[in-house]
Amino acid sequence: MGGVTGFLLRRLASTALVVAGVVVTVFLLIHLIPGDPVDVMLGETASAADRGALRTALGLDRPLPEQLGHYLRGLAHLDLGRSLYDHRPIAAVLAERIPATAELAGAGLVVTLVIAFPLGLLAAARAGGGWDRGAMTFSLLGVSIPNFWMGPMLILVFSLWLGWLPVSGRSGPASVVLPALTLGTALAAILSRMLRSSVLEVLGEDYIRTARAKGLSTRQILVRHALPNALLPVITVLGLQLGTLLAGAVITETVFSWPGVGLLTIESIQHRDYPVVQACVLLISLTYVLVNTLTDIVYGLVDPRIRRGRPR
Repeated sequence: MGGVTGFLLRRLASTALVVAGVVVTVFLLIHLIPGDPVDVMLGETASAADRGALRTALGLDRPLPEQLGHYLRGLAHLDLGRSLYDHRPIAAVLAERIPATAELAGAGLVVTLVIAFPLGLLAAARAGGGWDRGAMTFSLLGVSIPNFWMGPMLILVFSLWLGWLPVSGRSGPASVVLPALTLGTALAAILSRMLRSSVLEVLGEDYIRTARAKGLSTRQILVRHALPNALLPVITVLGLQLGTLLAGAVITETVFSWPGVGLLTIESIQHRDYPVVQACVLLISLTYVLVNTLTDIVYGLVDPRIRRGRPR
């Protein structure tokens, strides 16, 4: 138990350092990019006195280290501040947008699993054949095609030409189909390749040959024997890639006008709304770190060699 506790403490300590680095980096990057929120809020015709008064009221005239200290004190009290654009609490703004992003990420994950597992298993079962080549071609295309191209193509085909699905917005179950396909296809391509490789490696084991000698069908061998033993590296890759669902959601939500955190990030950048941009980027970053940490912990608990620091 001591080994497990030490492993957990090491992972949590490294996560805390990463989180601290992310917080400071996000703050500095946001404040060092070109653009002035005061100009956006008042316009270029505002007087110097008005601009100076607003800058003082927002605390933007303070030295950067002082602003950072104020920001960190607010985070310590779970206070993200207020939006410079509409003066609402940022926590309330995020609370409105997080459910949409969670819905899109969940739908994208479902698309990933529905596509990746059958494709990866078929490619492994018929390695070197037509199914294998087709699956690997799909995988290559899925990894290569960016979301900002695939999204408009799906809109063009399924919304404008066929008229089956809404073009954009979040107006019902049908509206999530195209964004989820756009978001989940790239991850499905990566996962199907990993699943194929992992299953092919397992199919060479002695117990698989024993199962074949007993007369089990290919389907039984794949589902009952090969897949459970091939899942560990697949789960690891899936966990590590889950964070990309949020990162990719920034582009996908913009293409489909999906009212989530990703679209809020783009809108806040356009308004030079520093506090909201910081909160959005920080939320995405921390979610990515949290998912990776949980995956690392689960993997270490399942495989004792990982928590002992031994190579596999």
